[in-house]
Amino acid sequence: MSAFLTASEKKMFVMLMLLTVASFTGLQGWMTLFNNFAVERANFDGFDMGFTQSVREIPGFLALLVVYLLIFIKEHRLAVLSILILGIGIFLTGLFPTLAGVAITTLIMSFGFHYYETVNQSLTLQYFEKSKSPLVFGRLRSIAAITSIVTGVIVYLLTKYFDYKASYMILGSFVVLIAITASFIDPVDSTKPVQTKKMIFRKKYWLFYLLTFLAGARRQIFTAFSVFLLVKKFQYSVQTVAILFFLNNFINFIISPMIGRYINRFGERKMLSLEYFSLIFIFLGYAYTNSPLMAGVLYILDHIFFNFSIAIKTFFQKIADEKDIASSMAVGFTINHIAAVFLPVLGGMLWLINYKIPFVAGAFLSLASLLSVQFIKRYEES
Repeated sequence: MSAFLTASEKKMFVMLMLLTVASFTGLQGWMTLFNNFAVERANFDGFDMGFTQSVREIPGFLALLVVYLLIFIKEHRLAVLSILILGIGIFLTGLFPTLAGVAITTLIMSFGFHYYETVNQSLTLQYFEKSKSPLVFGRLRSIAAITSIVTGVIVYLLTKYFDYKASYMILGSFVVLIAITASFIDPVDSTKPVQTKKMIFRKKYWLFYLLTFLAGARRQIFTAFSVFLLVKKFQYSVQTVAILFFLNNFINFIISPMIGRYINRFGERKMLSLEYFSLIFIFLGYAYTNSPLMAGVLYILDHIFFNFSIAIKTFFQKIADEKDIASSMAVGFTINHIAAVFLPVLGGMLWLINYKIPFVAGAFLSLASLLSVQFIKRYEES
């Protein structure tokens, strides 16, 4: 990767790499423990899980506030601060095994994660040219995957010797330590265009907004209920979930760099079409399979195709004005999470009627995405 990056690009890549390690150490550790922690310690049912997942997405919905924060703090500094907040939220999680306690610590953790993701995407699109950004996104996804593998092993070992409270405290402390380390890096390139520090909505970005909205709605069904299905219906233990995450991330570690190359080779429309077509059947599989093994395979396939969503961002980079990137990533993140604020709660209520309903809804959203993405052809021909 470093062979074709300029000096300023290398600095930014190193910082994003460090923060990505911190982000996915925290997120993977939190997720691996969370479903079992919620069921075994906080006694969650489907509605409690849906409610907490909706709370988790509120910071994503408020990502548009990043634009105003950039008036007071440099973008790369906000990235570091966000990871620091993520670590603190994870550290506190195991201390409060109640619905209210879990919701509050989840909110803190989520502000850190979502604001980092917003700034991470913005900085990547700003600092790396159009032919490099898919490769950088792919490499960062690969780093995230190998980080998640290591984290999965660590969590597996932690649960053998520590309770949930101590495990969360250890993971949170590590994330905070990396944030402090990354704070000493200054990757700023003064030659880059100054970003607009206000809300930007442009008619020419309508397809990016639509694809982002549909991706967010569809993703929330997966995030809120896929692992919950594995634990609730198929009785996956925390160790089994950790093993599944290990296999999933090992596969994605290998595949993610390839996806960036394939986006450059085949274009965004074809890659996204393949993703959405496949997801229709994956969601229907979740709804109707009675096999614990098949459910685990579907989870891995879902993650592989999720990596194709890089193409939504690289599509935007090709049609966007450079000065609009930071603002548009913040707006896009908010659009991505509009459905996320209410969909997990609604899905949780529907789960109580029939657990299949949220997954069938995911299949319909995938079909809508497949139809919408064909409009990219207009941009390809212009």
